[in-house]
Amino acid sequence: MFRADFPQKLDSWLKNILFIKSSSKINFDSMKHADLLKPKGFEEVEHTADRTYRIWGQSLAELFVQAAKRLYYLVGMQLAAAPQVIREISLQGVDNESLLVAWLNELLYLHESENLGYEQIEILQLDGKTLHAKVTGSHARQWLKDLKAATYHNLAIHSTETGFEATLVLDV
Repeated sequence: MFRADFPQKLDSWLKNILFIKSSSKINFDSMKHADLLKPKGFEEVEHTADRTYRIWGQSLAELFVQAAKRLYYLVGMQLAAAPQVIREISLQGVDNESLLVAWLNELLYLHESENLGYEQIEILQLDGKTLHAKVTGSHARQWLKDLKAATYHNLAIHSTETGFEATLVLDV
């Protein structure tokens, strides 16, 4: 028999499970750079279905670096100690927003196809149509949460008094 309060109880139960899961501690001790852990340049934003976070940086290049760092933070990435992998990534887009989505999706693709993650990120060129970056990392020893893709949902990069900011939605 269906109870009238079932939807409310289910909703409460699911919220408790999500709280327990999201509040579990992640051991990032094996990461080589502690700056990946500092909530500098990003914050998570509540969203009903996907993972959403706001990023900021003093320059567009810093914004793109913060976007990648937060992506790795959200998935609970831990890298293997060796061997080190250095890559250059070149992407084309029609604007900065399309480059940001392409950038994050490329990082997700490299994890999915080769199990790679990166802890050092240097943006060599970013001009609104082209992104060229040098990334250094290794194989992911741990990747706790799967993400499908970065999306264009409500994506806009805004200029602020202190630099740039954007809100990203990731499909889980």
